[in-house]
Amino acid sequence: MHKVEHDYALARRLRRNLSLPEGLLWRQLRRKPQGVKFRRQHPVGPYVIDFYCPAIKTGFEVDGFAHDTGNRPEHDARRASFLESQGIRLERIPAAQVLAGAEGLAEAIVGYCLAKGG
Repeated sequence: MHKVEHDYALARRLRRNLSLPEGLLWRQLRRKPQGVKFRRQHPVGPYVIDFYCPAIKTGFEVDGFAHDTGNRPEHDARRASFLESQGIRLERIPAAQVLAGAEGLAEAIVGYCLAKGG
């Protein structure tokens, strides 16, 4: 299978299987709040970004406990470096913060995007 096709297939599979925090946040962001468009599970090279705002070239990653264990910190650092090389800023959001209040967090994300020109 061609690498690009694989990345899109992975993104499609991830869209069908959102984690609970990702699903809660997507319910808030999917309707283009205040005109800000988001994509979920957006493929960029060999990586997939949880949520992406194309207007400001910024990705938002929902990080659960697993991101602090094993080789995940190194993987996340490589990923962030690659995305930066593509002109994409990456903002990390703890899953616990989403679970504590997805609606308020979505409003803060939209405000951030609008402030950056989105």
